[in-house]
Amino acid sequence: MVLHGASEGKAAEPEPDGPVASGGRATLKTIAELTGLHVSTVSRVLNGTTSGARAASAATAERVRQVALEVGYVPDIQAAGLRRQSSRLLGVMMARLTDQVLASIYEGVERTATQHGFHTMVSNSWDDPATRQAHVSMLLSRRVDAMIFGDAHVDGAFLAGFAAHGVPFVLVNRRAGDHPSVTCDDLAGGQLAAEHLYALGHRRVGVVAGLPYAANGIDRTAAFTRYFAERGHPVPGDQVVHASFDAAGGALAAEKLLDRAPHPSAIFAVSDFAAIGVLGVLRERGLRAGRDVAVVGFNDVPIAAQLTIPLSSVRNPMYEVGARGVDLLVRMMRGEPPERITLAPELRIRESSASPYTGA
Repeated sequence: MVLHGASEGKAAEPEPDGPVASGGRATLKTIAELTGLHVSTVSRVLNGTTSGARAASAATAERVRQVALEVGYVPDIQAAGLRRQSSRLLGVMMARLTDQVLASIYEGVERTATQHGFHTMVSNSWDDPATRQAHVSMLLSRRVDAMIFGDAHVDGAFLAGFAAHGVPFVLVNRRAGDHPSVTCDDLAGGQLAAEHLYALGHRRVGVVAGLPYAANGIDRTAAFTRYFAERGHPVPGDQVVHASFDAAGGALAAEKLLDRAPHPSAIFAVSDFAAIGVLGVLRERGLRAGRDVAVVGFNDVPIAAQLTIPLSSVRNPMYEVGARGVDLLVRMMRGEPPERITLAPELRIRESSASPYTGA
């Protein structure tokens, strides 16, 4: 579990002739004196409340924040929480922050939470139900005001129980039932990959489908296979292989797909790192991506464009997913209705699938 927020680490010591040289730690009163504002106005601006916006113009609010930065002001989270019955903490549960996609989403979560005046406490569930339960119990014991879940299972069973706590929550990256969420439009993304490969002439395709309980992989696979089925070329069940989203999972799935004769002329992997595993197996077998087997991934992580054979990928606006998730959560905490928001994907065509296709 890690705590992050607007003011990480120890505040810098003030210079001897600085504005708080004689008083030690800077306080709201310090900032009020330096800006000529009432301490309550300063408090509302720094706490990010709507009343603060009414009490100060945008220019004044910016001045308050600048002075707070200059004097090294660090809010007392516990004291503030006791005053307003709020901890200003958001709990965040991710499957694993070693995953670059989830790390990028969390970056959006953390930075946007800070802009709203919240700190974040993040923990990994490793997609394990018992670990998730234990870590969520810990976060609740820290009196988090709300939760962000990036590890939801499509059945939503855990979330149904969590809702009984009355703590607001939003899902990011994966959807589950009718719970509020912000995700990439995974159905649209799967179709983009299918349209691209179909237009190249591929009819014999395979899918590295991700984890069977993760809605993002389920939706990407469903849209991809439906597109081919609707055009009279259904994807056989044994050409859809579930595997973890990482390179090791992609490699294991690729071995299964390529062991079958005839092997697919194109492979869609529902994550870029699984697609990288596919590229490795192709290389080991003397096959070239884009020439012998087309490969398309999903997410468009930065490394995708830097590979020896650059990877075609469906871009997932990962940072924005996290940022919009926090925005939605804050609106819900202010009494606005929950929503299910999907963000548009974009296809990035590169060498792994850009070569002309002449076979069947």
